Amino acid sequence: MRLATLLFGFILSLYTFPAMAGSGHDHGHSHAPANQETAEKNATSIIATLVKSDKLENSWTSITASSVEKKVFNGNPEWVVIFVNDKISDPAKRTLYVFLTSGGDYIAANYTGE
Repeated sequence: MRLATLLFGFILSLYTFPAMAGSGHDHGHSHAPANQETAEKNATSIIATLVKSDKLENSWTSITASSVEKKVFNGNPEWVVIFVNDKISDPAKRTLYVFLTSGGDYIAANYTGE
């Protein structure tokens, strides 16, 4: 009888794992999608942080977003906020792309847009 109870408990515990670690979980990020204005505001804040940490030149602090687009990468919607800085001498580094989740959280920034 005791073995049957243990076995039943073990089998029952197997069914709880998908509920605890399903694909719909998150790590404290907002579930609500950000609007275009919020995405632009967050990306501008990220640029300020990158300037403060010496990852971008100071001239980026005065640049406003050229465009804000919603795109899908690998099936996931993301905001792409594009900044163009004509003060940068290297043409390959004049356009900066900031990627955010649909909720407005920072993902990455680069010069390629990919």
